[in-house]
Amino acid sequence: MAELLFESYGVPSVAFGVDAAFSYTYNQRLGICDKDGLAICSGFNTSHVIPFVEGEPVFEACCRSNIGGYHVTDYMKQLLSLKYPQHLAKLTWEKVEDLKMEHCYIAQDYASEVKLFQNETKEAQEKTRCWQLPFTPPPPEEKPSEEEIARKAAIKERQGQRLRDMAEAKRASRINELENELRGLDFLLRQLEKVDENDVPAFLSDTGYVSKQEIEAAVAKVNQSLRKAKREQVELGEKADAATAEKFPLVDIPDNMLTQEQLKEKKKQIFLKTTAEGRQRARQKRAEEELEREKQNQLEEEKRLENPELYLGQLQTKYKELSEKVEQKKRLKTNGNNTNGNNTSGGVGRGERMSTAKKERMRLLTTAAFDRGKGEDTFGAKDEDWQLYKLMSKDNDDDDEGPDLDEAELTRVSARLQEIDPTFTAKVDTGAYQAADVPRARPLTKEDFQILMGVERFRCPEILFNPNLVGIDQSGLDEMVGISLRRFSPKGQGLEEKMTSSIFLTGGSCQYPGLSERLEAGVRMIRPCGTPIKVIRANDPVFDAWRGASSYAASLHFPEQIVSKYDYEEKGEDWLRRYKFRYTI
Repeated sequence: MAELLFESYGVPSVAFGVDAAFSYTYNQRLGICDKDGLAICSGFNTSHVIPFVEGEPVFEACCRSNIGGYHVTDYMKQLLSLKYPQHLAKLTWEKVEDLKMEHCYIAQDYASEVKLFQNETKEAQEKTRCWQLPFTPPPPEEKPSEEEIARKAAIKERQGQRLRDMAEAKRASRINELENELRGLDFLLRQLEKVDENDVPAFLSDTGYVSKQEIEAAVAKVNQSLRKAKREQVELGEKADAATAEKFPLVDIPDNMLTQEQLKEKKKQIFLKTTAEGRQRARQKRAEEELEREKQNQLEEEKRLENPELYLGQLQTKYKELSEKVEQKKRLKTNGNNTNGNNTSGGVGRGERMSTAKKERMRLLTTAAFDRGKGEDTFGAKDEDWQLYKLMSKDNDDDDEGPDLDEAELTRVSARLQEIDPTFTAKVDTGAYQAADVPRARPLTKEDFQILMGVERFRCPEILFNPNLVGIDQSGLDEMVGISLRRFSPKGQGLEEKMTSSIFLTGGSCQYPGLSERLEAGVRMIRPCGTPIKVIRANDPVFDAWRGASSYAASLHFPEQIVSKYDYEEKGEDWLRRYKFRYTI
């Protein structure tokens, strides 16, 4: 610093001093502390304990730790950021510094203070401080009136009617197209009857068809589509493919009239025909179910139009009954015969319960394994083994293993209620997540914009006495006093007692409430019994160091304490290191 000031900036003279010493001498002149004593200065980055004898500091016995106000603020910022990660933008360094100086205090017994907050006592609630962040409450959500509900229902009804009208118009257009196509095919068949057999290929060359059978198959297909569009019941025989005989010509021919290759082809055609008929039956079944649903929807719509309120009430009652029934089934599946779900009376869950069919299968498997397990495994070599396999493979389990009709009906009723009742909300099927709460979004409230400071108020400044809380293996303020006294070797008797009777606190980090009492208790534990101990605080812990240096610079003795540029150039840096600044005036 001297080299920078003298050689770079050309300062004519300079004087060096310690802020704690200036604050101590300033308060000594005010009569707050004695000439002999200890100055504890806890600043921004470090803390010092300096003994004073006759108003002069004894730097050989001073003690220092790298803990200060910076570490307290940083520790508090970390704790609040972890506690309220959604408000990181509000927890700026400057704001946390203000919160620290406004709300932090030193606990007299750290462990007891922590227990207060762990037990959530009334005293802990009184010590908790709240910082309310800016919050604008959302406008209250008003429930829709009956007129609004009726208006929304009318709008929904009009929209549904418009969709039904559009579907009906599309269906009428489709029916018209199919009827025109059918008339064209009938006309083509009538024209084909008038054509000579030899001229049929030439006549059909412009129509896109190859044979009369193909035209008849197209007629059958159009008739089927037309009846489906008209929502008429279509018999299975009528929906059979007209070209079946052409596709499978060998099916109806006796075996004795066929060659070996034709017999193989016949077996293949029989398999394909069976598969096609199965698909046809499945389509027929789906069409019948669709027609049944359409009829049911029409009947329900007629009932609703006759008496909407009665229909809605009946639908809500049915929904409630089905919900309870489905939930009861799920509880039984999960907990066996226990309906309360506790499973304490010996009931088994679905994973442990076995139906009668499953028990029979297990018995058959056990018997087969016992009979066949002796020696070589020959299961499947005999016909009765395959009969046993068929018995085990039958799909004759309990009804609850298949599709649940009650759940399907519940889904249909729920969808219907959502169509006609704007206020209806379906229940959330928790299923396997019954034990865990499904997170739901909720509106933000004033409490969501509050930062509560409870244990943080005394936990953060506690690092001044226990630096290991933040991972710094150094001594606290009370231990530093003992270390400084042990380093100091007084020549006279009773000087240590004079020092402990004037323990002076200065620095910005000495302003916490309770610091003087906690320090006095800590020093009393390391000093002999009966030792006089008095802890006093500076008149202004922050600015007294500046005031002391200012008054000293204005005194008549100050020119004697300065180091001139001539002395620095003549005597060098080593002399400057041995230079001692006298603080007494």
